[in-house]
Amino acid sequence: MYRFLLTRQWVILTLIALALIPTMIRLGFWQQHRYEERSARNQLVSDALAAKPVPVERLTSPGHVVTRAEKYHGVTATGTFDTEHEVVVRRRVSADDQVGFHVLTPFVLTDGKVLLVNRGWIPANGVQTAFPKIPAPPSGRTTVIGRLMADETTAASGIKDVRGLPARQIMLINSEQEARRLGAQVLGGYIQQTAPEPKGDTPEQISDPGKEDAPLNYAYMIQWWLFAAGVPVGWFVLVRREARERAKAASEEAAAEAEPAAV
Repeated sequence: MYRFLLTRQWVILTLIALALIPTMIRLGFWQQHRYEERSARNQLVSDALAAKPVPVERLTSPGHVVTRAEKYHGVTATGTFDTEHEVVVRRRVSADDQVGFHVLTPFVLTDGKVLLVNRGWIPANGVQTAFPKIPAPPSGRTTVIGRLMADETTAASGIKDVRGLPARQIMLINSEQEARRLGAQVLGGYIQQTAPEPKGDTPEQISDPGKEDAPLNYAYMIQWWLFAAGVPVGWFVLVRREARERAKAASEEAAAEAEPAAV
């Protein structure tokens, strides 16, 4: 009854099914690893956001590369804003999808080192070549609070570091580049300012970082494993259907051959 399984068509179908099962199982494990990685990153973000702010120089220093465990951690710093060397970061999008700038202001600490402070977003108002009007930060000695962020790179952000931009405009926030521009010791990374909170027409604050969608990877993991389990079930159903159809055809053929003999 099942000799048809030795035909070329069914041999190929069986080999495909046998190849699909381990492939889908591996894809399920890959999604599991993605789920675990994203869950771990989400936990790092949650821990950093919940942690008590610490002096910024406990976590970073000139030339330091901000780690995943340090990113988003609250930090404090005391010094003065250097608006003379303030720049804007081009083509940054607000929460409501408007294109504008991020305002990057050097913050000179009491020990002379420089911390880069992203003071928030301002609209471009259709003009991206001229330096925009920027609300002034607090004057004099000030204590700021913010989230520590890693240097932006083209590889990590996908943003091209275009040269020949209008004066006082940059594409990426990068402490090494800013150290060369300022001729100063710049702490690695930068901070997104959260306090003092903006007032009046000051730049809009950057929203809290969203969590990576780890549950989606978990759903994909289950989905791939269900597919892997469904392959042999589907193969068995097809075999049974083929066997029934062949048996029915053979029975009808035998019956047709027997009718003339009966006459």
